[in-house]
Amino acid sequence: MAFIYNTLGDLPDVLDIFPLTGVLLLPRGQLPLNVFEPRYLALVDAALAGTRLIGMIQPTQSEDKVLRPALSATGCAGRITGFRESEDGRYMITLTGVCRFRVVEEFTTDTPYRRIRPDFETYSEDLTPPDETDFPRERLITSLKDYLANRDLKADWKSVMGAPPETLVNALAMLCPFEPAEKQALLEAPGWLERVDTLIALLEMSGAGPQGPVSLN
Repeated sequence: MAFIYNTLGDLPDVLDIFPLTGVLLLPRGQLPLNVFEPRYLALVDAALAGTRLIGMIQPTQSEDKVLRPALSATGCAGRITGFRESEDGRYMITLTGVCRFRVVEEFTTDTPYRRIRPDFETYSEDLTPPDETDFPRERLITSLKDYLANRDLKADWKSVMGAPPETLVNALAMLCPFEPAEKQALLEAPGWLERVDTLIALLEMSGAGPQGPVSLN
């Protein structure tokens, strides 16, 4: 059964969540995940049997210190658009971002994974692609070149120059090795232009250290 999420009414009242530090999902962005913990294998099974939606959200505490860490106020729901199972029982999935949400409440459940009541209304504009007319590509490219040069990182410049604006911004926001708080700032930017400005500001501040090559492939 195919699930299409075009309006707020299409979105669920209960959302299963995957808390993961330093991981960002944005509307229409694509996030590959390697799932191996039993509780999250169960989460994927439930999503595939239901709405195909999983809420990605950053915890504000480490699971090394707290069994049930507090959650950020905002996350992003993603639809499972790719699925593969490995011989050792892991799932390789791809989530495509649908809409951000605010956490209204968390339920007490018997499931091994956590469940919340989401408020999607605050971010209803996520369901519509942004107006990319005023996209400052040259300013973004300049800041990206300086950012990569300072960290000895590389980019596929053909992909960077030819990528549609939202695809480029989502890829850079999700793939660049920003700190968790910086990732959260990108997620919580109110709208498209604010997210672009936040991304450029982070690149210009050069706040993250090198963690490998950045590519849009």
